[in-house]
Amino acid sequence: MKIAIRHDLSLVLGPGVQRGVEHLLLTPQSGPTQNVLGWTIEMPGIETAATFIDGFGNRAHLVSQVKPEAELLIAVSGTIETIDRNGVIGKPWGDTPPALYRRPTAETKPIGAITSKFRTAPRTGADRIPLLHALMTRVAEVIGGPEEAPAQAQSQTGDDATHSQSQSQSQSAPEASTTEAAPRPPASAYAHAFIGTARALEIPARYVSGYLALAEDGATALHAWVEAWDDGLGWIAFDPMLGYCPTDRHVRIAVGLDAASTPMVRSVPVVSSPENRELSVSVAQ
Repeated sequence: MKIAIRHDLSLVLGPGVQRGVEHLLLTPQSGPTQNVLGWTIEMPGIETAATFIDGFGNRAHLVSQVKPEAELLIAVSGTIETIDRNGVIGKPWGDTPPALYRRPTAETKPIGAITSKFRTAPRTGADRIPLLHALMTRVAEVIGGPEEAPAQAQSQTGDDATHSQSQSQSQSAPEASTTEAAPRPPASAYAHAFIGTARALEIPARYVSGYLALAEDGATALHAWVEAWDDGLGWIAFDPMLGYCPTDRHVRIAVGLDAASTPMVRSVPVVSSPENRELSVSVAQ
């Protein structure tokens, strides 16, 4: 599937700033689940920006301005060809060691109502994938499930001798709700709850930020999900807010320990978070 993205942001630096520096995590990379067909960033100073791969493997930019305007405008756009791999990222060459993602953080403290259900559960070999799917379901139960849960069927197959496994899934999109419902927590809350429990069980898990093309009519969202480690398959993605593994409607931008380590824009001097002025994430024909 080809997904076209246009995202406009504004960052209010305020008057009198003599020098500004922005750290950007706004550039997707090609990998097992997506190919970047084209991508641009437009903002003052981007022409001379330093670009590098950070400690988590993300493509980052450092952009500097002298006497910047009080409001900084940032526009990103491009097209991504996505591939549905049933959530399996695998073991990309040169990826960050999984052990890094056992580290607890303030935002990923385990929630007792979730972890208590899995403390004695088998979690090695062929037992890990079913455990992670059960964890995804439990997170939705505790944090708040979807208004209309997607109908889905999932299966795992494995070889007990080699601990090699595969997984498959199918789901149908939820029908639109006709009743008014209470606001749901943000996707980051589901991701942090999943990660906290996985790490408490000594399973490496990392936070993923990105975009989600929700429907053909152009409904869009900034989104967050997780990737957990399996010794056989490598990294497997789970979307605990939606209740299934990410599909070809998910565009992966950055990974990290939690939301605090994957902000799309971080600035010096420190100012308020960037405002999303316009976002368009659509399926390209």
